[in-house]
Amino acid sequence: MNQVDIRLYAILGPGDTRGRDLAQCAAAAVAGGATVIQYRDKQSEGRDLVANARAIKRAIAGSGASLLINDRIDVALAAEADGVHLGQNDIAPEDARRLLGPDAIIGLTLKMTDHARALEGQPIDYSCIGGVFATTSKDNPDPPVGLDGLARIEAIARTALPGAPVGAIAGIGLREIPAVIGAGADGVAVISAIFGHDDIEKAARILRDAIDRALAARGA
Repeated sequence: MNQVDIRLYAILGPGDTRGRDLAQCAAAAVAGGATVIQYRDKQSEGRDLVANARAIKRAIAGSGASLLINDRIDVALAAEADGVHLGQNDIAPEDARRLLGPDAIIGLTLKMTDHARALEGQPIDYSCIGGVFATTSKDNPDPPVGLDGLARIEAIARTALPGAPVGAIAGIGLREIPAVIGAGADGVAVISAIFGHDDIEKAARILRDAIDRALAARGA
């Protein structure tokens, strides 16, 4: 299992930056304390996806933050990203591992307890539960799991795959961080809570501080 710090997991794509440059936005988020940048882009063509991913990689080089690509293993390979994040309907984690190799970071979305139980033996490095709350950042036909659902799924995930961090996504901002971390999440995945602000670096720094304080309060 590869080590990955998912405390402040920033997701961005062309529709999330208010017209600003993707790579510059990623660099600002990392400067403020983002530990992961996930490039999620359902709009661009293949060559543009690779070019954007490479630009983001250059922008955050040396920061220690990981660059993950949403869904697209081919883009991750071409751009030499750190890994991928997969949904339940994407390519299977074992196939992703075979293609990307042992050192790639592979994450998986969990939406229900059955997904968490199925983690046992899977070659992934972290999971992310969601959506926790309602959000307008992504079209999600499933109802939010809420804090109770987050805690329930998280507990099963830790039993199924010990040692793999578990994050939370959807509708999470500064006010929700203490409760989400308190419910068991090791980090939060956000979009608008960072990239919806004029000062991306400052927004990331405020979130990161809140996350670190909540983790310390939990004794994590």
